[in-house]
Amino acid sequence: MIKVSNLRKTYNGVTVLNIGNLEIPQGESFGLVGNNGAGKTTFFSLLLDLIEPSAGHITTNNIQVNKSEGWKPFTAAFLDESFLISYLTPEEYFYFIGELRGQNKADVDALLLKHEDFFNGEILNKKKYLRDLSKGNQKKVGIIATLIGNPKVIILDEPFANLDPTTQFRLKKIIKDLADDKNVTILVSSHDLAHTIEVSNRIVAMHKGEIVKDIKTSSETLKELEEFFAV
Repeated sequence: MIKVSNLRKTYNGVTVLNIGNLEIPQGESFGLVGNNGAGKTTFFSLLLDLIEPSAGHITTNNIQVNKSEGWKPFTAAFLDESFLISYLTPEEYFYFIGELRGQNKADVDALLLKHEDFFNGEILNKKKYLRDLSKGNQKKVGIIATLIGNPKVIILDEPFANLDPTTQFRLKKIIKDLADDKNVTILVSSHDLAHTIEVSNRIVAMHKGEIVKDIKTSSETLKELEEFFAV
């Protein structure tokens, strides 16, 4: 599904990302972990063609992301609140995304109803603009918006940050349910090792722009990663 070939990103002579080869097959729940500056967000930004690689490339479903937009119809992502449209209400934003992805109002309403608990009564019908919501509630909107139109690739950067424990629990269930669909590939990055391991069947750890661990999730994964990052 996703293939990385000799990918490198350099700023002012400093290499911030250097991945030789990486493959993420269709249906995988992929967790990306690492400290600040590890290159997680840079990788996602390259995967979404938000920045240009200094060398190498990424293909999604055999489409080179920086050469064609053919990957966009089946890909959804939420990296941060800059993905939102601040002057819209949540409802207006959801319907706007729905239109982009060929969904009618009834389709979107059905999805919102399905995830009503995730919103915890704080998002819909409040007559607030997105810019006036808390960081956590903005994140809730961004995450659910990625589900509109049943995308085949979903990318979430730090989805557990700024969420209360109950919402984190509900989000983990959403991600696990998505992971059960072998047609859906999920990429999640987080500083929280335990949360990421819980929702991923594969973990890649990065350090200073390079992959240092690539392991299948098991009962020993958390201990292994804690020992690595404790050094």
